[in-house]
Amino acid sequence: MTDSQRILRAAAAALLTAGLGLAVAAPAAHADQPAGAPAPVPAAELAQARGAVQDPAVLDQVGHFFARKGVPPTQQLTIGAAEEASAASASAPRLAGDTVPVYTLDAGFVAGTPGAPVAKAEFTASKVVGADGQSASVWTVRQGGAWRVVNIASGGDESDYAAKAASGGGTAFREPQINAWYVLRDGRVLPLDDEARRSVGAGGVSLTAYQKLVHQRYGDKLPGSAYDRAGEGGGYDVARAAEADTRAGGGSPLPAVTAAAALGVTALAGTGAVLRRRRTAR
Repeated sequence: MTDSQRILRAAAAALLTAGLGLAVAAPAAHADQPAGAPAPVPAAELAQARGAVQDPAVLDQVGHFFARKGVPPTQQLTIGAAEEASAASASAPRLAGDTVPVYTLDAGFVAGTPGAPVAKAEFTASKVVGADGQSASVWTVRQGGAWRVVNIASGGDESDYAAKAASGGGTAFREPQINAWYVLRDGRVLPLDDEARRSVGAGGVSLTAYQKLVHQRYGDKLPGSAYDRAGEGGGYDVARAAEADTRAGGGSPLPAVTAAAALGVTALAGTGAVLRRRRTAR
């Protein structure tokens, strides 16, 4: 295993631990909750997560993210530090929309555990917009009884898909191994993006059919499997995942954790750094 792979796996494990803290904070499923639906995150928790994003230091980081157009601090810009600081201030970052929980495909569901939800809350996301129209998604996780910002990503997929799903009466969730976003609605798994449409078709599939599909894809890649023990946890090799990703890394004072834990193993969504661009190659 290379040094970069060790860093990636360590980052994923760190967010996995934090993500589990978020899942524990969610209440148990209610009797009237739709089958397969993730447990909701309490409004009070979402408010605390939003408060972490509203910290002036965090918004200043987002301003610099906008000023640098996602280029990490480890790479030089054509503008100087003073110009960057001026542009960061002029971007005037502000929160837009709600802070939302981000649900990720659940290992128990993949394994076929009775009563397991299709997904579990992994982190929360808050959309921040700048004066020039740029937007970013700020991720927070619950660590040590407090909410901490762990990542800034360009765009607002997390909030946008959550809003789209809620407008039709449903819950958005992601299958990170293929970068697919779905909505669980009325017992069916429906696509929200192109990857999901390629996965389940334009009309979606039943929850039962989706469980069979993901079990076929990942059932032999769960924690404790030979695949996991070989160090390829999450459904694909971490080195290839990082190599194919255009997200930016950098030396930010925010916690250096951006990997997304999925299926309880180290499926990575980032390169182990705080500031990142959204993946462009699908």
